[in-house]
Amino acid sequence: TSRHQLLARSVHKARRVEKPNPLTPDELDVVLQRLPGWTAENNRIAKDYEFKDFLDSLGFVSRLAPYFEQKDHHPDVHIYYNRVRFELSRYDMGGKITDRDIEVAKLIEHEYARIT
Repeated sequence: TSRHQLLARSVHKARRVEKPNPLTPDELDVVLQRLPGWTAENNRIAKDYEFKDFLDSLGFVSRLAPYFEQKDHHPDVHIYYNRVRFELSRYDMGGKITDRDIEVAKLIEHEYARIT
């Protein structure tokens, strides 16, 4: 086995991510109590965040993009000048809300708290 093949395998393993688990309505209710401002609507969780201006909004999303890619989770993101809305759901899980959505929501919360 060549060094290149070993590297290719390790990159593939690093990109492999555990399959997300759908949440039951009861589990979702409990989790949302710990995520202030997040709401469940239309089989997704969502929250709006406010920023000083468009560049701050865009910068925040850009800082999170590598994490979203690493977790193989690509939220719907809507930027409205100084406000960003994140909507999280798993299309590959039939549009269900999963533990991965909650993990990503917690990261967004943590990162937003760091800058405010």
